[in-house]
Amino acid sequence: MMDSLTIPVRCSSSSSSYLSISPNPKSKIARLKFRAKKLSFSVFKSVKSVQSDHNSTSSSSSPIMFSKMNRIAFSCSVASISAPAPAAADLAISRLRRLVSEFQSSIGPADRVRRLLQYAEHLPPLDESKRMARNRVMGCTAQVWVEVTMDGEGRMRFWADSDSEVTRGFCACLVFILDGALPGEVLNLKTEDLTALNVGAKSRANTWYNVLISMQKRTKALVAEREGKVVGEPFPSLVITADEIVPKGSYAEAQARYLFPDESKVSELAKVLQEKRIGIVAHFYMDPEVQGVLTAAQKQWPHIHISDSLVMADRAVKMAEAGCQFIAVLGVDFMSENVRAILDQAGFEKVGVYRMSKEQIGCSLADAAATPSYMNYLQTASLSPPSLHVIYINTSLETKALAHELVPTITCTSSNVVQTILQAFAQVPNLTVYYGPDSYMGANIAELFKQMTMMSDEEIAEIHPQHNRDSLRSLLPQLRYYQDGTCIVHHLFGHEVVEKLNEMYSDSFLTAHFEVPGEMFSLAMEARRRGMGIVGSTQNILDFIKQRVQEALDRNTNDHLQFVLGTESGMITSIVAAVRPMLNPVDTFSRRSDIKVEIVFPVSSDSVTRSSKNSSDLSKLVVVPGVASGEGCSIHGGCASCPYMKMNSLTALLKVCRQLPDEIGTLSAYEAGRFNSQTSSGKPIADVGCEPILHMRHFQAARELPEQLVHQILGHHENGKAVSLS
Repeated sequence: MMDSLTIPVRCSSSSSSYLSISPNPKSKIARLKFRAKKLSFSVFKSVKSVQSDHNSTSSSSSPIMFSKMNRIAFSCSVASISAPAPAAADLAISRLRRLVSEFQSSIGPADRVRRLLQYAEHLPPLDESKRMARNRVMGCTAQVWVEVTMDGEGRMRFWADSDSEVTRGFCACLVFILDGALPGEVLNLKTEDLTALNVGAKSRANTWYNVLISMQKRTKALVAEREGKVVGEPFPSLVITADEIVPKGSYAEAQARYLFPDESKVSELAKVLQEKRIGIVAHFYMDPEVQGVLTAAQKQWPHIHISDSLVMADRAVKMAEAGCQFIAVLGVDFMSENVRAILDQAGFEKVGVYRMSKEQIGCSLADAAATPSYMNYLQTASLSPPSLHVIYINTSLETKALAHELVPTITCTSSNVVQTILQAFAQVPNLTVYYGPDSYMGANIAELFKQMTMMSDEEIAEIHPQHNRDSLRSLLPQLRYYQDGTCIVHHLFGHEVVEKLNEMYSDSFLTAHFEVPGEMFSLAMEARRRGMGIVGSTQNILDFIKQRVQEALDRNTNDHLQFVLGTESGMITSIVAAVRPMLNPVDTFSRRSDIKVEIVFPVSSDSVTRSSKNSSDLSKLVVVPGVASGEGCSIHGGCASCPYMKMNSLTALLKVCRQLPDEIGTLSAYEAGRFNSQTSSGKPIADVGCEPILHMRHFQAARELPEQLVHQILGHHENGKAVSLS
């Protein structure tokens, strides 16, 4: 147990005094008498005077650290006030060591919390004028404010406050460590350095981390300002409030333009859908104009559904059960193939399924899995039994069928891939898993499992009850992933985007699809560990945003929540549709606070559709070429819009709907075709291709691989020869 801890009591921006305090818990009366004897009235008056000056001065003044008399458990030694300060280069690290030593001497969690409360008592309250939105720290359950300045000697000065006493204790400790330190010291402090303080609950650790990240972000900005560096342009964003939507930047303006669609177009679409009993299933990544009209038309015609690819086929079946005669699929071709096959499996062969283009609506991932290279990858897998092929749902039905003939195969989505692979390893001894075709997702899964080996067995069991550190270490060499498949949308969330996010958005909520490159994945995972991020599917991202907005509403305080959208920008329509009713409920009396939700698009603000027909030198293009000129795809930022998805235009949708029923074959090129061909073993492509999907359905319902699939894995090789997967 430490005898004393020296703490700075600063009375000006250029000088520091040091006050030694020592834990000495006694009865309340005894402690009060002890302090009264040790602390002279003149010192107390001086301290209170400086504190008063701080509360009335500008942000350039310096804070006074631990200026109040401790009412609970500290005694003050006046003799130590003139103790020399540590060297500037050692300031933060020496204070951190003292703090760690003190907290580690605590007997248990309750004792450490009491210490935080003791520190909270000594943190001067932040002036009310500093409790503004720009000083708020996002990601904390309580309200937290941080004010940061740089003094004339180039040292950082920090003030912090919170409406929670425990959080004030965190703030007090961080101010103690960093106040008066050089910028390099502030930026070199890592979140993991704070784990030694052992504050207990994860939510409390998150508070440490989020306040520190906020301090560091503001330190970077002040250093850049002092050095005369030009701060980069912010990413375009859309601010959602109860009363309005405010776009910032030309790209955001392009996205916002269709959030409130033309009512005549909405009525026209709803009317034709009702008359001809047409259901619509559309992906989150749809064009904003189409999504705006679809979202509004849902109020007049219920058989319109926007989701990720997993749910689209299921909803099509429900629409058929409700009497829809046709299903319009707004997505890429593998989605319409899946809808067609699942409807046939459910007995709705007569329900027509239509695409939105005569041309192929491709997908870079689906194309990657339809190559000889991918089949060679699976040939290798077939030679190393027992093996399981986990194939991403973003692939064609034919690919799923051909793959399943080579290696027992189960489909996965970005939301269930981790659980699928963990369950497979737990359920089948000595298994090797081959994942594909998304190379980034495969690498991210492997990295995630590697990170999990550093967690406790209890934490791992919360993710999957049949795994621990040893089992995770043993499965890592048995996990393979395809090396040459990427999504063109998520591919450009690379180094330049990550650098800018680190520089300007480190304290924001960060969402990322599982398909993003590793650098972006690592950034999102770090944010996730401190409660500030999500890595997963489009639905996971939407749910995360809704959850954080609801938490802000529950706190009933004015708040500005900033989310970086690390996936296709088409999601903005669904985000707005989900968030606006939360901010502006039907019952206006239930509106409790002013919440702003800002969605940041990690792209150049000039990344909007433009013609490239007259350019012969692609290296000079601002916009990466693609269908519709690749709207949102910029070499200076992320590729926030899928050019293939934008082939599903409102014009095409209305054209198809008006011509149904297609009695003379005008729409034959738009029909989602059935696979009449067979696999090499003579089985229908449609039947074999659906089997991996059905295996996934079983897993989702039962949380284990179906017995049929396990039998296929274990019986696929007998005497070194492949057997039928029937």
